[in-house]
Amino acid sequence: MSCATLPVIIQGGMGVGVSNWVLARAVSSLGQLGVVSGSIVDAVFVRRLQDGDPGGHVRRAMARFPYVQAVEEALTYFRPGGRDPNEPYKALPLHGQTVSAARNRLVALANFVEVDLAREGHDGKVGINLLEKLQAPNPASLYGAMLAGVDFVLMGAGIPKEIPGTLDRLSEHEPVALSFDVKGPRMESGDRMTFDPAVFTDEKPTALKRPAFLPIIASNSLATMMTRKSNGRVDGFVVEGPTAGGHNAPPRGKKVLNERGEPIYGERDVVDLEKLAELGLPFWVAGGAGRPGTIEKVQAVGGQGIQVGSLFAFCNESGLTRELKQDVITRSLLGSVDVRTEDRASPTGFPFKTVQLPCSASNQDVYLERARVCDLGYLRTAYRRDDGRVGYRCPSEPIATYVKKGGTVEDAQGRKCLCNALMSNIGLAQVRDAGRVEVPLLTGGDAVKHLGSFLQGRTSYSARGRSRRTKNPRFRMPPPCPTPERAVQQPSSAGLLAHRPRSAPGIAHR
Repeated sequence: MSCATLPVIIQGGMGVGVSNWVLARAVSSLGQLGVVSGSIVDAVFVRRLQDGDPGGHVRRAMARFPYVQAVEEALTYFRPGGRDPNEPYKALPLHGQTVSAARNRLVALANFVEVDLAREGHDGKVGINLLEKLQAPNPASLYGAMLAGVDFVLMGAGIPKEIPGTLDRLSEHEPVALSFDVKGPRMESGDRMTFDPAVFTDEKPTALKRPAFLPIIASNSLATMMTRKSNGRVDGFVVEGPTAGGHNAPPRGKKVLNERGEPIYGERDVVDLEKLAELGLPFWVAGGAGRPGTIEKVQAVGGQGIQVGSLFAFCNESGLTRELKQDVITRSLLGSVDVRTEDRASPTGFPFKTVQLPCSASNQDVYLERARVCDLGYLRTAYRRDDGRVGYRCPSEPIATYVKKGGTVEDAQGRKCLCNALMSNIGLAQVRDAGRVEVPLLTGGDAVKHLGSFLQGRTSYSARGRSRRTKNPRFRMPPPCPTPERAVQQPSSAGLLAHRPRSAPGIAHR
């Protein structure tokens, strides 16, 4: 890759459906790298279909998918006119080490649709963000994104050293086998999961473009290991510090918590950018990087640019519901928004940043009112059962169930169901008994605490430089949090990327 053709700004692959195709397309069409989130996108995909596919966007992209069988199978979820708002969403079979061919076809199709829509109508580059921790869907997700012509793959939350070789093989429509993490005794041959593009056709189509691969790293040692021990080409890095939103890497060394129960990070957790530059690969810095002057500082030590997440998360084009965006923006303007790094919230065991809102699961009372259930299952952990077979458990499922599967009460305490909460963030909350719906749990980086100074009195803003709003009348959200009483200025909008820059661009603050 030539640095001259690389983007300077990467839009972060935030959460489940926050970095949706609308936001990614807006950013990519302006000459930077728009990124869609591939996390749990198959569940997002089928819920959009069950809500009637407002605007027909999903079905428009499905019509471009090259394999009819997968499209016909997925259309069984489509509800013309949408489901009744009090009707629960139909669930997908849970992922695991082994799934049916139909399940793999749906995962690939869902990722194809998201990337295809993001690429529609412009010639810019588009990326997809996936989590190493969500192992089971990843091979089919990558293949579907590649069928849509994705340009970049970004992956964090683990050590994705097998992904470069996987991209090589999938570009030739070859079957792949990746390591599968199972707690407990290892099989002699190791635990593997497989994916074969032959689930679509016995014929071997023309080779696909192999996308560039950018692992998300939080240490120099991981960057070095990825370049030396990966099974294929690494094309660059995203350097994510502990101020970034979502999951953070745990602190290196002995864990120490502050008075708010947050892990304390030290000098060992700071990446030496000059040393990173010696690897000779481009890199982008993430975590509060939207501040003026950051691009120039990164480029001065040999970097390519920055990745910006939180500022894009609350723009008009992102997938967060309008209610959540407006609540956070209002509180930011009043200086009353807070972000906390929760040490125990995520079932993964990684620290997880949450925006503190009274009507979300960040509120302890709201969290305790929710009946524990794990019915999406993307963050389950595989473990070896006594009979030698693989079972699955999640620290956020009912505690008695978790303990019965070999987990501990201590590990389960305080864990929150991110899968259901993140779906609620984008207006796709599951309906429970008596019409109750899953509550949101909003994540954001430390930059959210400074969003008010960026807004300068504005109550909305756009990635494109103009206001854009989409309505889905079937969004079903819990009642909004009480709005602070102090009034703010009337809505106006301005752009994060106000124009296509010719040189190193900055985030527009006016």
